[in-house]
Amino acid sequence: MKILFIGDIVGDAGIKAVKVLLPELLVEYEPDCVIANAENASGGFGLNKQTAKKLFEYGIGVLTSGNHIWDKKNIFSFMDDEPRLLRPANYPPGVPGRGRVVLPVGGQHRLGILNLSGRVFMEPLDCPFRAAESEIAALEEDTRCILVDIHAEATSEKQALGWMLDGRVSAVCGTHTHVQTADETILPGGTAYITDVGMSGAFASVIGVERDIAIKRFQTQLPISFKTAEKDIRLNGFLVEIDPDTGKALRCERIQRRR
Repeated sequence: MKILFIGDIVGDAGIKAVKVLLPELLVEYEPDCVIANAENASGGFGLNKQTAKKLFEYGIGVLTSGNHIWDKKNIFSFMDDEPRLLRPANYPPGVPGRGRVVLPVGGQHRLGILNLSGRVFMEPLDCPFRAAESEIAALEEDTRCILVDIHAEATSEKQALGWMLDGRVSAVCGTHTHVQTADETILPGGTAYITDVGMSGAFASVIGVERDIAIKRFQTQLPISFKTAEKDIRLNGFLVEIDPDTGKALRCERIQRRR
């Protein structure tokens, strides 16, 4: 079983990256399922219903998210109706949507996907470590193959979760910082891990934002509105091959493609 995880899709440039570069990745790697973090896909902040549908049409099977998922209000009702769109499972009870899903993959097997949000330097949500325990216990009733998107700021928090879940899930994929890390590995228990999958969007930027705007914001500390960049479009991803019988990762690979 091969799973392709696409790093945070940022604005129109990120959507273009998926549209242009995903088809060649599908041919080259032949993944059984494509997952992408899309919380910044609509204008750089949030995700709306129209963009989500477009990304599904491009071949993405599941969309994960994070702290910006509520920025576009028409996503609320769509999230309740679309099981392939996830928000972090450690949001308090009663919020729209769901944090996990199980999908048939390759016709014979099933893949569980869990979305979590970190708390260090982020919103004080419910504990992602405790949420992981309960959510994974539920997923384990359906499948041994489980991928976790931990949307977090702190490297330490992501690494801690990776070690905690080693041997219990197939992969732990970090998102949120928009900078791909070079620490991809398979942990001793058989869990593929990367601290951050990276970004799909404009790389002539500051994590997807126009450079001059970001620089001025740092220089002045004024509340300047951000604008997403458009040049040097690339796609970052993480490929994981899983033994469907054991749920253990067999290999993993960082992916970088330029439009």
